[in-house]
Amino acid sequence: MAFHDEVEIEDFEYDEESETYYWPCPCGDRFQITKEELESGEDTARCPSCSLMIRVIYDKVEAFMEKISNIKEKTNPMIERAT
Repeated sequence: MAFHDEVEIEDFEYDEESETYYWPCPCGDRFQITKEELESGEDTARCPSCSLMIRVIYDKVEAFMEKISNIKEKTNPMIERAT
């Protein structure tokens, strides 16, 4: 699979409402990848308007740990997140 580019997750724009990360695509649209996709190990952001794809560079362990933390909070809302 050929990637147009590789971009760090920190450089993406994040939309909290849709839990989606966005990065500008040369075609004028935006590459996108959801938080859920990242948590499941996906690292390819796709543009919905063209065939370009980029590789998302992020710490998969950190994404997994965040998912586990979120599950614990939902099952026991008294647990406070460590910062």
